[in-house]
Amino acid sequence: MIAQARIGPNAVLQHLPVLDAEIGSALRAALLYRADIIEPAPDAGMLPEEDVVRLHDAVRLFLPDRAARIQRAAGLATGDYILANRIPRVAQRLIRALPAPLGARLLSMAIAKHSWTFAGSGKFRVVSHAPLIFEIKRNPLAQTRADGPVCHWHSAVFERLFAALVWPDVQVTEVSCAATGAPACRFQIGPAQLRA
Repeated sequence: MIAQARIGPNAVLQHLPVLDAEIGSALRAALLYRADIIEPAPDAGMLPEEDVVRLHDAVRLFLPDRAARIQRAAGLATGDYILANRIPRVAQRLIRALPAPLGARLLSMAIAKHSWTFAGSGKFRVVSHAPLIFEIKRNPLAQTRADGPVCHWHSAVFERLFAALVWPDVQVTEVSCAATGAPACRFQIGPAQLRA
């Protein structure tokens, strides 16, 4: 039997307060109903990938003008959760103390090691370090069709982590997205002054 792909609960949980602020709790409950997912408990473990996909798709479908903003806010909150609960303080101090290129490499290694929590059935890899480029092939959260990149949640998670630990002025750009027909979703990450 093939194991069901799963994604960390923050891909859903961090959307809930953002949706409450944007559309109110009653409409958020209706959106979850339309997405056919039950609100996970705050201490939920890994969620079925299909549930996460349905929520992300529902936000894009039913709130097209607000989807990017909602998913970005949820991604930033997910990054805050990871910093507060998943990356040990000593590791955070070490990354901050290193020269930025070394800190970025160490953080990238940690992200790659735990990529199963946010890539689900997709395949994550660090494409290059200079410039720093992440890739998710078969990204389950980008299996829709769109005119532009849709991975606002992933981009914001990376932004929060790198801004807190490596480059305070980080810029994350999704340079290609599977939703536009690209072979993979790719994210370029670096300090804004070098990217201008």
